Amino acid sequence: ADDLLPERALAGDPLARSTLINRIYKPLQAHSTELLATLWCYLDTGRSLEATARELFVHPNTVRYRLKRVSDVIGWDATGAREALILQAALIIGSIAEAGTTVPQQQGSGRARPKRQAAR
Repeated sequence: ADDLLPERALAGDPLARSTLINRIYKPLQAHSTELLATLWCYLDTGRSLEATARELFVHPNTVRYRLKRVSDVIGWDATGAREALILQAALIIGSIAEAGTTVPQQQGSGRARPKRQAAR
């Protein structure tokens, strides 16, 4: 069930990880790095349209448009709290998988976060 998808993925469930990567990360990556970068920034700024727009040097309406495109591509809406958690888990797990590393089974020390590309 998708209800606990991010929790299952973070607990080490390989099927949940694969689902997040294949349903969310890969389609966004294949569609546009601009959408991926906008989503990263939006989630990193606490889902603030204005802060995302400032960081990406675009108008808030551009951020709205890109988030709508994200939703069109993957079928998930980034503006809801639960959906944002799912999307953030997918981005993190997808980035780690893309880097050719495995997601650790135990929680490590420190906060590692893959770099996102700037969208312009």
